[in-house]
This record gives sequence, C-alpha cells and structure tokens, in this order.
Amino acid sequence: MPSTVNAGPRLDRLPLSGFHRRILWLIGGGMFLDSFDIYLAGGVLGALAKSGWSTMQLNAAFLSSTFVGMLFGAFTAGLLGDAKGRKFTYQFNLAIFGLASIAGALAPNMTWLIVCRFFMGLGLGAEIVVGYGSVGEFIPPAVRGKWSAYLSLITNSALFFSTFIGYLIIPSIGWRAMFAIVGVGALIVWVIRKKMPESPRWLESKGRYAEADAILRAAEAESANGQPLPPFTPSFDSASAVPRSTTLFELFKGPQIRRTLLAICVQIGVNVVIYGFIVWVPTFLIKQGLGMASSLGYTTLMSLGGPAGAFVGVLVADRIGRKNGLIAVAAIAAGVGWLYGHSTSVEMATVLGFLLFTLTYLMVALGIATYIPELFATENRMRANGIAGCAGRIAGILAPQLVVVMYATGGVRDVLSVIVGVLVAMAAILAVFGIETNQRSLEDIAPPPTVDIDAALAGASVAREPRH
Repeated sequence: MPSTVNAGPRLDRLPLSGFHRRILWLIGGGMFLDSFDIYLAGGVLGALAKSGWSTMQLNAAFLSSTFVGMLFGAFTAGLLGDAKGRKFTYQFNLAIFGLASIAGALAPNMTWLIVCRFFMGLGLGAEIVVGYGSVGEFIPPAVRGKWSAYLSLITNSALFFSTFIGYLIIPSIGWRAMFAIVGVGALIVWVIRKKMPESPRWLESKGRYAEADAILRAAEAESANGQPLPPFTPSFDSASAVPRSTTLFELFKGPQIRRTLLAICVQIGVNVVIYGFIVWVPTFLIKQGLGMASSLGYTTLMSLGGPAGAFVGVLVADRIGRKNGLIAVAAIAAGVGWLYGHSTSVEMATVLGFLLFTLTYLMVALGIATYIPELFATENRMRANGIAGCAGRIAGILAPQLVVVMYATGGVRDVLSVIVGVLVAMAAILAVFGIETNQRSLEDIAPPPTVDIDAALAGASVAREPRH
C-alpha cells in the first residue's frame, strides 16, 4: 500500500513548539544518564586503583567489558529500532542499564563489578543508537543540526556532572554511590518517558498510517497554535510509491556502502579519542604523582570541555555543515593532541586537555549525534546507526588495551601519538568520500531505494489517495 500521510514533509514544515521540546528532553533525559554512567568510569577506576581494590589490568577489563556490552547493545538496538520501533527500544534499554547500575553498586568484588558492567553496557550501547537516531526524525531540516547538537549538549553535560559529583562523593562516600545515583535516575526517567510518541516517519515506513497520522495531527495542532501552517510538498506521488529494502545486508551494497563506511569511520575516530584518552585522564594524573582529590579536580576542569564542545556544535552545526565541520575539527584536535603529549606541566596539560575535550565533543555533536543518522533512510536508520555504533564499540574494546601497552612503553606521549594518527586518517577519509547533509530533508538525503518490482507494479495500479 502506498503512503498516505507524508510524515516527512508534514514534520519538516512545522514551526518549533512544545512538541519538539518535549521530544528533546524526553530523549535527552535517558541520554544524560547513559553518558553519566559511561563517564563515571574515570573517577571510579581511579579510586579503585588507588585503594588496591583493582589494578590497571582489571580497570582495562572493566572498560572492555563495558564496550563488549555496548557492542551487543548497539547491534541489537539497530535491529529492534527498525523492526519494533524507536519507543519500544529506548524504553527497553533504559530499564536494562538502570537495573544493572543498581546491581553494580552492590558488587562484592571487582570480578562481579566487571560482570555487572557488561549488562550496563548492553543498555548503554542501545541508548546511544536509538537516542541520536530518533531526535532528527522529528526536527525540521533548517535546525536539525542545532537540535541534534542540543541533544549532544544535554548528553555530554553528564561528563562534567559525573566527574564533579565523583569529585565530591568518591573520596568521602565511595564509588558505589555513583552507580546507585544513575540506576535510580534511569528508572525514574523510564516511567516519565512512557508517554513519548513513536516516530511518525517510522510508523509510516511500516504502513501504520492511522497511528502516524494521529501523532502528526496532534503535533500540527500544537505547533500551529491556532495559526495556519505552511503548505507542504509530498515527498513522492502516493500512486507510484514503492517499498524500500530494509535488510541489514543492503547497508553494504550499492549506494549505501559508501555511507556505511563513512559512518563507521566517524564512530571509530571519535571513540578512539574518548576511550583511549578521556576516560583515562584521572588514572594518568594519578600515575604522574597527583593525589586522588587533585586528579579528580583537574579532570573536572578539563571535563567542562564536554558541554563546551556540544554548545559550539549548537552554534555552528547548521552553518558550517557536517562534512566540512568534521574535517576541520578533527585536524585541529590532532594538533592539540600532539601538543598535549608534549606538555611540560600540569597547568599546560589542563588547558590542552580542556581544548581536546571541547574538540572531541564538538565531533560528537557534528558526527555521532547529527551526521551519521542523517545519512540513511528511515527504514534502515537504526540498523545503520547500530552497525556504526558496533564499530565504535570495537574501537572502545581495543583502545583501553592499547593504552596499557602504549603507556607502559612510552607514557602519555605514545598514547597521544596513536590518537593523533586516527584523527588525521578520519579527516582524510571525510575529505575524499564525505557527503554533505546540511539543510536537507531526510528524504532528500536518503540513498535511492531498492525497489521490490512486484510491489512497485502493484502500487502503480492504486489510485491516488487524498493528501492530508
């Protein structure tokens, strides 16, 4: 049956309203706690190593366990998000990492904490895939980059709050309180988020037109606020609409493979920086002779770069574009990373660390939050986001192990040399193969559909239906 609701064009012409703000905050609440749970690792692992409860090797196993879980979570969320819907998937994964975080607070030893962290990772990996993949489906193209960066700002503000709360709580109360805070918070958000609407674009892609139309009518009424809405142009002639292929393997064929490889490249580059450097900063500082409180204090100052980078993304995402923005930021970050590796004082390292944090989370805002989900059609968006997320998780699994080896042989300088090389490679690949998505509708950006010939012939015989 051809489409009869034109979800994309109807959403794209809406003025911003409370409908969009609720979507942002409902998705953002889960994403904030997701990020909080990920980044509490830096302070917690520093405390565990200092107390003798853990070692560098066990800390690396903890991080790798996180990313093994996130690997499976990202892949599963991609499949579930396209098959069962965005809403079902993000509620499911939020419950998993919330309950697992509470269990982690009660872990009797490091081995059990590592096991709990795997299950936290399942939910964490899924939340990132579905959260960033969903928000752009509701937002008009003229401000989609800005609002995706807003979600990144909410999400990555947790980097500062996690390190700051860790600075206050871990030395006095202990590391268990960190897992308890995020676990209880996740379950509260799970209850609040039950009323969030499903994506009309996804409902339309599944032929659930009545449900999509009901959500669209409610959004139109709220956004219009009693005023006439701008007209919209249907995305296609409903009488000639044909279905798109939605198999996972289509992502590695024809016009989609280039996009899939671009998404994988961005995920790997950003994740190597985050999990090869940023989460290790407290441990690096402790190994360089600082006390626990001083280490967490300096890391807290650096972590202000997380929200700062996302805020810069809010300002520039719809102005400089995604492709060119990512190329420029990756190149600058490579230079800052090289300087950090050659810093000669804690003060210099703090300033350069702040800049590197800022640039890293600007790449998150432009790349992971905005660019990757834009590259794909609704029917494959979560699958593609999940596949790219899996690549990022593999990088996250390998990066901590590589850090242990590189740090043992050459200290922080050798660790940073690897990160610089990855950033340069990412910038080069985007320069040669990148696709610009700025200010374009998701339907316009989407690759050409894979046509089901029989369905196309059947669809061509269906009379035009009224437009809403």
